[in-house]
Amino acid sequence: MSFEQIVFYFFAAVLILAAGAVITVRSAVHAALFLVLAFFTTAALWLLLEAEFLAITLVLVYVGAVMVLFLFVVMMLDINAAPMREGFARYLPVAALVAVLTVVVMVMAVGREHFGLDQFAAPERMSADVSNTRMLGEQLYTVYLYPFEIAAVILLVAIVAAIALTLRRRPGTRYQSVEKQVRVRSEDRLKVIKMNAEERK
Repeated sequence: MSFEQIVFYFFAAVLILAAGAVITVRSAVHAALFLVLAFFTTAALWLLLEAEFLAITLVLVYVGAVMVLFLFVVMMLDINAAPMREGFARYLPVAALVAVLTVVVMVMAVGREHFGLDQFAAPERMSADVSNTRMLGEQLYTVYLYPFEIAAVILLVAIVAAIALTLRRRPGTRYQSVEKQVRVRSEDRLKVIKMNAEERK
């Protein structure tokens, strides 16, 4: 076994353990930290595949921005996870069945007989002057242009739907009415009151 394979199996094992800990630990903060560890190990695996741009993007965007924001939100909200775990034992058999079926499908789809070195030769090593960022961009905007645009439209629809679902009228909540702000007049904003002068005693 080569040194590269040892490094790969090490990071793969850490990634699997971290991903399992994300859904098994009790604290939401600990789950977020384990997710950060999973992102770091995934970036390390991408570095082994010579995909430096994807690895750096994963660390900068998800670990440096998304997960830090998520940690701040979780710590500020102080979520009580006890009510969420009340029905855990009741749904455990269904969850175990879904997990087993997912693992079986993954093994059937990406097993050794489909993606092993017997089916595909090992990729050739790229030289140092080859830009994988440029190669990724050429693939995205030529071969996968339509799937890329469709994914962008789906994400846009999801963002609009999330905003529409969360902006419901709730009693006791203050809202800004853009229509009233546009129709407002100067007389409504400023009222001049005439008062008699008073002498200070």
